[in-house]
Amino acid sequence: MEEERIAKALARIEAAARRIESAATTPPYPSSDPGLAQRHERLSKEAWAALAEIDDLIGVLEA
Repeated sequence: MEEERIAKALARIEAAARRIESAATTPPYPSSDPGLAQRHERLSKEAWAALAEIDDLIGVLEA
């Protein structure tokens, strides 16, 4: 049962990572907001950091 729960969590994380990667590699639509690119970059870095943290936590659970 625990393995199934972990597998489902990993599948959700992998799907989220694919969506993030897609969003990160797709140029944002044109905007008159000059800070948009900077905020996008900051949020992208935060998202990748969160994924790395989740990956570490999963590693602890699997150990």
